[in-house]
Amino acid sequence: MSPDSADHLPLSPATLHILLALAAGELHGYAIMLEIARQSGGHYKIGPGTLYDALKKLLNDGLVDEIDAPEEGRARRKYRLTDLGNSVLAAEVSRLDGVLRQARRALRLNERRS
Repeated sequence: MSPDSADHLPLSPATLHILLALAAGELHGYAIMLEIARQSGGHYKIGPGTLYDALKKLLNDGLVDEIDAPEEGRARRKYRLTDLGNSVLAAEVSRLDGVLRQARRALRLNERRS
């Protein structure tokens, strides 16, 4: 994990889900919201206000790039992960993996005590 990546951790749930949605490729805002709902099985939904506030911060932090993509005769903004954004996502997944390992270990200990 690079020092730049570590500076962004831990990620908020909204930020994690946005970066995860963009990991598959560039998407426009509404498609990001749909992908987040799909990936979470409908358990996590993000509204436009939260999405665009988070995207603004991600753009300022250099984790996401904005590109203009003409679609059906109109310009539509799409977003994509930068190399730093990909690195931050990987670092957060690794961090969360460690949290889950500790949680499983604690649950096994509790089961043995019961």
